[in-house]
Amino acid sequence: MSETLPAAHQPVLLVEAIAALAIKPDGLYVDATFGRGGHSRAILAQLGPQGRLIALDRDPTAIVAGAEIRDPRFTLAHAAFSRLVEVLDAQGIGLVDGILLDIGVSSPQLDDPARGMSFRFDAPLDMRMDTTQGETAADFLARADQSEIEEVIREYGEERFAHALAKALVAARRGQRISSTGQLAALVASVVRTREPGQHPATRTFQALRIHVNRELEELSLTLPQALGRLKPGGRLAVISFHSLEDRIVKRFLRDAATPAQPPKGVPVRAADLPGPRVRLVGKAIRAGAAEVAANPAPAARCCASRKRSEMARLNLILLVAVLISALAVVSTNHRARKLITEFEREQERMRALDVEWGQLQLEQSTWATHARIEQIARDKLGMHAPRPTQLLVLEP
Repeated sequence: MSETLPAAHQPVLLVEAIAALAIKPDGLYVDATFGRGGHSRAILAQLGPQGRLIALDRDPTAIVAGAEIRDPRFTLAHAAFSRLVEVLDAQGIGLVDGILLDIGVSSPQLDDPARGMSFRFDAPLDMRMDTTQGETAADFLARADQSEIEEVIREYGEERFAHALAKALVAARRGQRISSTGQLAALVASVVRTREPGQHPATRTFQALRIHVNRELEELSLTLPQALGRLKPGGRLAVISFHSLEDRIVKRFLRDAATPAQPPKGVPVRAADLPGPRVRLVGKAIRAGAAEVAANPAPAARCCASRKRSEMARLNLILLVAVLISALAVVSTNHRARKLITEFEREQERMRALDVEWGQLQLEQSTWATHARIEQIARDKLGMHAPRPTQLLVLEP
């Protein structure tokens, strides 16, 4: 049926992630972060002849690695996961049974000096996940002003020395372009004098620049609604996040999706007429266990270059799983509820207009005792006109 070569890189939480998808042999699944294919191979191993897997990755080297999988059930697209809907549409695919997202930088990317994502090597300061397009980290540091650099380092690296670092970076580039990871790491180390035990001073800065260059948080925010919208009733979405910024976005999205819709304040809608929650959360967040930490040393490097904690056991590695329940029915109910609420709002607007008109009529009523006012009302409201004297006909009994 297929030739699926073993993966050199073992993804973290592989077993838990695949179990969370509850794979059906004839199901249709999406691995939105192919990487080196560890998750995709595990999914294919559980699919039957009628099953199908669509994978995405924006890293050209991942696409080359994916060519090793010769399986008619497998399709790999060179695309960021924010283009999920576009890729599925191009394949003629509507809804799917499950979607997996393993967010963040991968160990192979960190281990490749040419990618410029790690301070362990002195290499060109690139940091792009898709090397075919976009601005490199060196380009960004060369053109951005101090305030923009400071904001990036503070927001994406959660670095308390962001102001001092931005100032030092701008001063340093006046003499020489900051074009290598070694230059950047040395400059940051000269500014950041204190750091958590076991963590390199440049950890947070490297994470911040990588996230900015690749628009990682924006990509994630764009992808989650797309993923939810493409799941079948009962379909599953599994997300692996590696640091607090990603984790916060995922948790907030799933929390909101699992919360029942609320009507506008003051709208008299029955609870039975309101749409239910879009998803049902399954279980709790899962963290890498001690056995996996001991057996998988690769993510320790990932920890260093991505502002993850220096000890593997302290990785903020979270698997979040959501199950869609009766998605099609929910869509229909949501539509009916929105229509009903809109109608209520329109009726309330009409009632407010009638209240205003009624107040005006009451005001006018106080002047109706005069004949002139009666004639004016008859003329303006009813289109009546007083007859001319020649038109009067007096009837006597």
